[in-house]
Amino acid sequence: MNENYLAKSIPKEDIQTHTNNLLRNYEKLKSLYPNIKVNWSLLYNACLYHDLGKMNLKFQSRIHGKKYPGEIPHGVLSLAFINYKKLRKVYGYSRNDIKILFHSIAYHHDRDFDFEIEDVEEEIRNMREQFNNFHYDKLGEDKFLADTIEDSYFVKNDRIYDDEDSFYNYIMVKGLLNRLDYSASAYVDVENKNDFLQPSLNNLLKGWQEKDSKLKWNELQEYMIKNRNENVIVIAQTGMGKTEAGLLWLGEDKGFFTLPLKSAINSIYNRIRENIVTENIENRVGMLHSETYSKYIEVQEKSDNKDEINLENYYTKTKQLSLPLTICTLDQIFDFVYRYRGFEPKLATLSYSKIIIDEIQMYSSDLLAYLLLGLSYISKLGGKFAILTATLPNIVVDLLRSENIKFQNIKVFINDRIRHSIKIENKEINSEDIFKRYKNNKILIICNTVKAATRIYKELVKKINDKEVNLLHSNFIKKDRAIKESEIQEMGDKKNKSHGIWVATQIVEASLDIDFDLLFTELSDLNGLFQRMGRCYRDRDLDVDYNCFVYTGGQKGCSGVGKFIDKDIFEFSKEAIKDISGIINEKTKVELVSKLYTTEKLSETQYYKDIIENIKYVKSIECYELDKTEMQKRFRNIDSVTIIPKKVYEENIETINSCKNILNKPFDKNMSDKERKSLKIEKIKSRNSIMEFTVSLYGRIVRNAESKTLNLNKYEQIPILECDYNNKTGVENIVFKSKKIDYSELTF
Repeated sequence: MNENYLAKSIPKEDIQTHTNNLLRNYEKLKSLYPNIKVNWSLLYNACLYHDLGKMNLKFQSRIHGKKYPGEIPHGVLSLAFINYKKLRKVYGYSRNDIKILFHSIAYHHDRDFDFEIEDVEEEIRNMREQFNNFHYDKLGEDKFLADTIEDSYFVKNDRIYDDEDSFYNYIMVKGLLNRLDYSASAYVDVENKNDFLQPSLNNLLKGWQEKDSKLKWNELQEYMIKNRNENVIVIAQTGMGKTEAGLLWLGEDKGFFTLPLKSAINSIYNRIRENIVTENIENRVGMLHSETYSKYIEVQEKSDNKDEINLENYYTKTKQLSLPLTICTLDQIFDFVYRYRGFEPKLATLSYSKIIIDEIQMYSSDLLAYLLLGLSYISKLGGKFAILTATLPNIVVDLLRSENIKFQNIKVFINDRIRHSIKIENKEINSEDIFKRYKNNKILIICNTVKAATRIYKELVKKINDKEVNLLHSNFIKKDRAIKESEIQEMGDKKNKSHGIWVATQIVEASLDIDFDLLFTELSDLNGLFQRMGRCYRDRDLDVDYNCFVYTGGQKGCSGVGKFIDKDIFEFSKEAIKDISGIINEKTKVELVSKLYTTEKLSETQYYKDIIENIKYVKSIECYELDKTEMQKRFRNIDSVTIIPKKVYEENIETINSCKNILNKPFDKNMSDKERKSLKIEKIKSRNSIMEFTVSLYGRIVRNAESKTLNLNKYEQIPILECDYNNKTGVENIVFKSKKIDYSELTF
């Protein structure tokens, strides 16, 4: 190692070694995915030259611990080493090719530049001696250093985005350069080969066939196998094996499986890890959401061989999108639609990937807008998508077409099985009706708001032993919510013969795999209703007169309507089901959704207007206008604050303080790698322990409520909210500073 030409300090590595690591990953990427729509020659040269500017003396001094003012970004200085005239004359590069190469290298660390060209020229002169003593076999006869940066190809703070083709070519070169650079720096492979998914699925089928030799992939699954090279949209009823169908469509390609909720991601990840891809998980399947590291710690601790999983390595490969299959939330990969500074690696990765979109009907108007825009970009660059859903609003199809996104004709997979019989009740949901039907069976009640659910729960516990009645909504602390989700799934297991009542909100619509005997539900909208019905008789034939009781609210209406449920869509849904009484088959459900959610019918609703406005808004943002932090605020568009209820804080103050002490332990420079990693995990566990006592509430509610502040460290604070709390009903009786807000009516 030549310490006069360091690229990194921890661990020490010279420019030549680092560049060789990039080129090794370049060859790996090219061999695994040769059909990526990238100019491979441009990408090779971007790798070769990207860090040569680090040989400047100010960078070398800084990396050795002494900082000088006026350091020119090394990416800009690297441009001086590119013999652009030779690239044009000998290798046939166009002027546009060289411009893309220059910009990819200059901006591979994305930041605003504050220097004058005279400063750059002076720094190049100062590098001359360093350059003359620099030896790197990969440069060969191409060793070259200009006197200045050719302004035909790069001007400070200029960007490539006027011409669409050039912009996409730039995204691919710059994005993949970033991927290769990150991987080389982290000492992980840029990609792992997907040579395991198809054999794993074949083994799954063989296991089923040992119990029933006639079993084979069903019609839906065979369709997905035959259309692996196409964009597909499939409507398939519950119980059709959509997860297996999606994985069969991925085949041997790189894939992302997107779901709207963390709990659903955890569930699918566990299912794949335990039943399908059961070996070498850290090189094959990952999950990506805001609590990934914490979940990986859980996976490691539950493993029979705790040393089997290299936690740090696994997390790094997941975050760098290096794994063949990643199960994730939309915000983890589709935030590139804002074209913020540094967005290119995600879009470049998705250009050679397949994206499975599950539960599309669950997305809010803003997230749906981002999804549509994202699919437009991905499709243009070569990526593929599959939408798998139980119900599909027609407006989604129209909006896909309006963005010129191509896909196969929509395919519907349903059978003649009858699972549901509906009774429409044109009145408020009430406990008396439920009590009459409770006869040692399993009843699920779904209300639109926390307020309505809590009311029904409190009324029922007056009539029934409170051990048989439970409540689940979003206003429980994490610890209690996790327990409740586990308990409702235990009761909702069809093998479980116990009885009881669960009152819940829409958080159970898609995230939990449960099966109850009877459903009592408020109407929200047609899509939501059919999702809720999927929690009842999930995989059983109908054997009762009615198993779904739908309350439309009468004169008063249903809770949440006009607040977070679109009033017009509610009324359309109410009209659509008013004459239904008795059996409803899967075909009718699909037809009702298809007729209601048309562009013509919904064009004047706020929901539709919000989708269109969000699409226009994101398109109107200038490329590179936002940094990543600002983008995340806008993408998530969530005004929520994490709090600890005062009573919970007081009951757990010793645990919280103990965890705080660990969080504030410093990393000592004399620590070994093992000690450093151990403390990092200890800090994450401590933070998780504190977060178990928290719940997220609307920011407007928290800002108007009485609270004190818990300082976790210099950077993190959690409000301690003045309110009541218990593990039966959650947060109640918030103490407001002035005007009281009926918060339970605004949440679910």
